[in-house]
Amino acid sequence: MGAVLALSNLLEARQVWRGSAAAPVEGGQPTGWPMLDAVLPARGWPEASLTEILLPADGIGELRLLLPTLARLTQGHRPVMLIAPPYAPCAMGWRQQGVNLQHVEVVDADEPQVLWAAEQALRSGSCAAVLAWPQQADDRSLRRLQVAADTGRALAFVFRDRRHLANASPAALRLELTALPQPLIWVRKCRGGNAPMQAIPFELRMAKALPSSPVQALQAGEG
Repeated sequence: MGAVLALSNLLEARQVWRGSAAAPVEGGQPTGWPMLDAVLPARGWPEASLTEILLPADGIGELRLLLPTLARLTQGHRPVMLIAPPYAPCAMGWRQQGVNLQHVEVVDADEPQVLWAAEQALRSGSCAAVLAWPQQADDRSLRRLQVAADTGRALAFVFRDRRHLANASPAALRLELTALPQPLIWVRKCRGGNAPMQAIPFELRMAKALPSSPVQALQAGEG
């Protein structure tokens, strides 16, 4: 039976190679939630990548999560596209949160066309961010969105039911939102680092910015 050696002795004798931790890559795309940025490897949304947001139900704050990002992008005159949202944005609330609705487009696509429309919008390079709500999306279709986001150098967000959490995903970042017993953000996957074990508190103090009516044309955002 071999002798048991203390790891500290091996390290001091330089008999074991010890790598150094790589510095986090700054993504330059802050989420607007400092506690979330602090635990993400890129210190924000992963650049030109797909983020999957998993929900127990619609309307628990998922758009509130993205409002700081949408405000930052549209104030910089960078287009944002929403594809097949289950609710139309509350135009007045979004304006109050700093979103420039002149740079927001809403596409009312049929389910078979949602993923296709999202891929084309991402690949075009004309959008800073694309948000999509597909009812069905397999690994292959999500991978196509990831490639399209990289091609068009855009942020891609897909909103899906939390039941898909058990399935593997090519998304660079996977977040799960919970509403009970309190609103929380769970980082389930983050490329470039380990997902934190603890959830992040998710304060919904600006609920007026959440969607409030069935899908319709965003006429209030024109002009």
